Amino acid sequence: QVQLVESGGGLVQPGGSLRLSCAASGNSFSTYVMAWYRQAPGKQREFVGKITTDGNTDYADSVKGRFAISRDDAKNTVYLQMNSLKPEDTAVYYCNALIVRQGKYYGQDWGQGTQVTVSS
Repeated sequence: QVQLVESGGGLVQPGGSLRLSCAASGNSFSTYVMAWYRQAPGKQREFVGKITTDGNTDYADSVKGRFAISRDDAKNTVYLQMNSLKPEDTAVYYCNALIVRQGKYYGQDWGQGTQVTVSS
């Protein structure tokens, strides 16, 4: 199992920016698709975006054009740059390390997440 530790959350005003980090344990980081998810109060966890092993990214429509995912395989870390934040982006943000088998994604146990609050 890969251990995942998210950090970088906080309180930010609407229109502001934050960069989240997710550090993963182990020696196989570069082989994982790394994804970000979020869970707002009273809602189900939802997909935010992912980055493949060769750096291709994919985002939920709600964050496209505002959020950007990058990875540093040498540091076993994935980042989520969040710009133009909105109150509806308020949530606990989680990362996960995914493997693909026969077209399906399989993830790790969730970390503790990091709280992002967008409010004036």
